[in-house]
Amino acid sequence: MPRVTIEVLAERLGLSTASVSYALNGLPGVSEATRLRVLQLADELGWRPNVGARALSRARADAVGLLLPRGAEDVGAEPYYMALLAGIESALAEAGTALMLRFVPGGDGADLAVYRQWHAEHRVDGVFLTDLRIDDPRPALLERLGLPYLVHGGRRTDDGWRFGPEPEASLLVDHLAALGHRRLLHVAGPRTLVHEQERIRAVDEACQASGIAVTAVETDYTHIGAAAALRAALQRGEGFSAVLCGNDPIAIGCVRALREAGLEHRIAVAAWDDSVLCETSFPSITAVERQPYQAGRTSAALLLAGLAGTWREPEPLAFRLVVRETSVPA
Repeated sequence: MPRVTIEVLAERLGLSTASVSYALNGLPGVSEATRLRVLQLADELGWRPNVGARALSRARADAVGLLLPRGAEDVGAEPYYMALLAGIESALAEAGTALMLRFVPGGDGADLAVYRQWHAEHRVDGVFLTDLRIDDPRPALLERLGLPYLVHGGRRTDDGWRFGPEPEASLLVDHLAALGHRRLLHVAGPRTLVHEQERIRAVDEACQASGIAVTAVETDYTHIGAAAALRAALQRGEGFSAVLCGNDPIAIGCVRALREAGLEHRIAVAAWDDSVLCETSFPSITAVERQPYQAGRTSAALLLAGLAGTWREPEPLAFRLVVRETSVPA
């Protein structure tokens, strides 16, 4: 099959090659309706950018982008993300590469506009993606633009990006099973996120292997939302004796709700992400130490290697369970 070029797209659509180029590269100069027509036909015909020609047409920006789909105040409340950002920045600084960081909360397409702008203005050589969503439009857009990207914590497979949470899920569930717990409440993050769907599935499989009944409830990544979710589960009479939390702020919220109900010494709590929040909570919270700083450095190194033409698979980072006061027996 002959290669699909900008000229072919222009002829099919009855547009100038300049208009097609503007649409494909996210540049101003065409209407949104025209841009959508061009992108739709490009997808149908399997158009891909000429990477070699593009590299010759511009110099490197010596910068990479990270756009977080949440408010800056939310990220500031999550020690995991603060350590992750520190790791990314430290590795990039050593390589003489800048980090462009933006916060764009909401799902109204504002993040896609930022990627188009970065690409059109040659601001970045590549980008990190976090919080990959089900049917996420970002990878497809970045591939159309020819802008290299890396999904933090993910591995590219034939079925798309996967995160592999099974070892951590088994570690947490096996610990709770060893304490005698047989009914588990899993307070997870938003189900719209790929890694949360995979965690829910991994926890279900680990519980089935250990003979534990599990109920998953959804919340946001805040202690307020988590406390509300746990209070609702208690009111429904779920009958759980242990709680598995999707991150450290969720764990803080769950411990608060249990303390309000006088159950903090009767129901076990374990969290996916360890941090100073878990260490200094009362009672202190059992959690998986997952090295977010080193994870950030690893992701930065992988993206930089990819930009140099040597993409490689990430090596899994070491993790361990830190047992604290919330590991109460059934």
